[in-house]
Amino acid sequence: MSRRVQRVSYHLDTKGIRSLPPAEVRMILRGADDLIMRGGRHLLTLILKGSRAKEVLTRSLDLSPAHGFYKNLSVEEVQARVDWVIRQGYLAIEYDYRLPLLIYTEKGWAIEKETMADEHLRHIDQALRSSRQPPDMSDLKDRNREVIWRLLEKIEASGDLRYIPALEAWEPIDYRKVRARIRSVIRTLRGENEAPDAIVEQLDRSAHERDEEPQA
Repeated sequence: MSRRVQRVSYHLDTKGIRSLPPAEVRMILRGADDLIMRGGRHLLTLILKGSRAKEVLTRSLDLSPAHGFYKNLSVEEVQARVDWVIRQGYLAIEYDYRLPLLIYTEKGWAIEKETMADEHLRHIDQALRSSRQPPDMSDLKDRNREVIWRLLEKIEASGDLRYIPALEAWEPIDYRKVRARIRSVIRTLRGENEAPDAIVEQLDRSAHERDEEPQA
């Protein structure tokens, strides 16, 4: 007979918080990005507080943009804000064996996806401003595909030709579907008529027969 698993319990306590500004919700969700199914409420609280605890440093969580966002609040006040975000359905808790770990809800992920796309776009903008050479775009390979699609949508909607060198540097190093989408964005920025998707993919397969698409 198998032994019953003793799950680590938790209790959400918002301490009477009724609302949080959207900017704070976004930053709490940003801090959770490195913890999805890998950490829980306590670790997210430490990140937001700006803790230098061993469990933060050994996992390089001090490099999160959210690290220290609530440095002027007490641990209890930070925890209450994390719990409020959970109660409002932006984050949820799912058990992995004994441990209660954080996951994004659909509502929370919609916000985080936008935040990450904006963050990548800012990095591209900074790289284009700081150098005359095409930026190194290798950091975008293997990123979450939904975030990449949103980033490309933003670049396409900008109509800004200065993104073309970055896109041209990015296109050869990524996977087939991303390459096809990057070429589509380049054509849109240049005002060219877009080739049918079937033709684009056929040309791409013949040029990159050995390229393998990762599991989604």
